[in-house]
Amino acid sequence: MRIANLRGRGALVHGERGQERTVEIAAASGGRFSGDFAELYANWDTVREWAAALTSEEIDGHSVALDRSELGAPSPAPRQVFAVGLNYRAHAAESGFDAPEHLPPVFTKYVSSFSGPDTTVTIPEEGSVDWEVELVVVIGQTLRCVEPSQVWAAVAGLTVGQDISERTSQLRGPAPQFGLAKSFPGFSPQGPWLVTPDEFADPDDLELGCSIDGEEVQKGRTRDLIFPIPSLIAALSQTVTLFPGDVIFTGTPAGVGVGREPKRFLQPGERLDSWIEGIGALQQTFVATR
Repeated sequence: MRIANLRGRGALVHGERGQERTVEIAAASGGRFSGDFAELYANWDTVREWAAALTSEEIDGHSVALDRSELGAPSPAPRQVFAVGLNYRAHAAESGFDAPEHLPPVFTKYVSSFSGPDTTVTIPEEGSVDWEVELVVVIGQTLRCVEPSQVWAAVAGLTVGQDISERTSQLRGPAPQFGLAKSFPGFSPQGPWLVTPDEFADPDDLELGCSIDGEEVQKGRTRDLIFPIPSLIAALSQTVTLFPGDVIFTGTPAGVGVGREPKRFLQPGERLDSWIEGIGALQQTFVATR
């Protein structure tokens, strides 16, 4: 099942790649569900059961051609947003750190930085804007002190994310400012939709990558995560309670601009394309501050 944020309301996505159509959940359910994302994630198992039982006639009767410009982040107003650093060994090495042994660094990105899949992003005056393609998890059940074996059943779905980062403000002292430097407007694009785990042959092994103006700069597989999704979420749940709709950026593979020699950062006019196998792609174009 694929769920999109269509003009702020939940919608099912169906059809082949490039020919997707959408049907608003409120219309298809005859008002049983409002389409509000807080309600949908709070009743995720019921929503999935209902969607699985829909007939093609019920879907086609309300569907329209998908307009990507109307899409937003698949969980637009989570209670909590978690972001994870150094969760691929090669990325930890290019960043000058040892691979974490117990739990990777965890910080937050602020919801005001969320956007949909196709956007224009303004480069802050500080400059030094970097890219980090990531698999993003949306939680579908309340989780507290769970085991890794319990996690996939509690995941609402997966989406593509970019943890866009302004490195100057992130790294200048006296201590790093991860959350703020990664939360300028438009710095957390996600989408194009949420895909439920059952849609993948192996949700623990997906290819992800990104390119700048067609030049590939990152490519990896989620099987190389130091802390795979089940272990990561189980570990987080030992400290915090995770709620339906919570968003988790799970880490980026090697290839970021700050890890290159010479360093490379995004420039006005450049286009960043990001993708994950079985989900879809994002497209961000960068402009200078006016």
